[in-house]
Amino acid sequence: MPLAPDSLGPTVAVGEILVEIVATTVGTGFTAPQPLMGPYPSGAPAIFIDQCGRIGGAAAMVGAVGDDDFGRMTLQRLRADGVDVSAVATVPDWPTGSAFVRYRDDGSRDFVFNIATSAAARFGWSDAAAQLMARAGHLHVMGSALSMPAAVEVIARAVDIVAARGGTLSLDPNLRKELALDAATEARFADLVTRADLLLPSGEELELAAGVRGEAAAVAALFARGVGEIVLKRGANGATAFLPDGSRVEAPAFAVTELDPTGAGDCFGGAYVACRRLGMPLETALAYASAAGARNVTVRGPMEGAGTRAQFDDFIRETQP
Repeated sequence: MPLAPDSLGPTVAVGEILVEIVATTVGTGFTAPQPLMGPYPSGAPAIFIDQCGRIGGAAAMVGAVGDDDFGRMTLQRLRADGVDVSAVATVPDWPTGSAFVRYRDDGSRDFVFNIATSAAARFGWSDAAAQLMARAGHLHVMGSALSMPAAVEVIARAVDIVAARGGTLSLDPNLRKELALDAATEARFADLVTRADLLLPSGEELELAAGVRGEAAAVAALFARGVGEIVLKRGANGATAFLPDGSRVEAPAFAVTELDPTGAGDCFGGAYVACRRLGMPLETALAYASAAGARNVTVRGPMEGAGTRAQFDDFIRETQP
C-alpha cells in the first residue's frame, strides 16, 4: 500500500538521541589523543526525523536526553527543524548519549557509543508516547533501535496502534557491527520486515533482510513476504526503488566531494518518507532523497546537511549527477 498521507498524522521515529564527536584525522580507532570536533546532534532516528521535518513533513520523536547542554542543544535543533519533541523525556540522572566516530583510509568508520549507560536508553511507553501514537500517521523504525529494550517496548506497542488507524510503517535496517544482534533482536527485525510498507536498506542489508543472496532474488523474496515498496540506497552509485509489479525507478548519485558520510542514509530516508507522504510522485521523492543524502556528506556533522525543499532544488540545479 502507499504510505499514509501526511494529513493522517506525523511520521514518528523511536530510538536513540545522541551527540556525535568527530575525529578530524583519518586512522584506526581512538588509541591516541587527537583533534576532535563537535558536539553535533545525532542518533540515526533523530537524523531521520530532523530531515523529515526540515523538508516539510509532519514529524515527531520518541526518545530521551540528559538534563545537560548536549540534551538541550539536540532538542533545540529538533524543535527548530519542525520536530514535535513532546514525547522526548529529559532524564536528570543520566548524561545524553554520545557517539565518537573516526574515519579510516578506506572510508569505513570506527564508533565508540555510549547508549546503554546514558539517557538515550532510558525512556519507555509513557502518557506522552501514547498520546503521540494515537495521532500518528506513520512509524519509522531503525534497526539500531532494536538493540534498546526501551525502544523495543515503544515500537511493539506503536506498530499496532499506528496500523489500526490506517497508518504505515517504514524500516531502515541500519545494522552496525558495534551493535549486538541476538536471536530475539533478529526475530523482532524479521517481524518488522514482514510488516513494512517501505524498506530502506543499504547495500548488503537488502540480502540480510530477505535472507537470500542476490539482488533480484532478495527483492522477490521481500515482496513475497508482504513488503510494499523497497528503496535500495547505493551510496555513490545512486538509488533504486522497486515496486511489487516488477517496475523500478533509478536515481543517479550526485557528484560531490565527501567530507562526512555519517547520516547520509538517514537524511535520504527522512526526505523520501516525507515526500511520499506529502503526495509526491516516486520519481520526485527519490530525486529529493538522493539530493538529501548527497548534500549531507558535503559538511561535517551527521545532520548538518539536512535541508529544506528549496535548498534541495538549488542543490539539484547546481550539482551534476
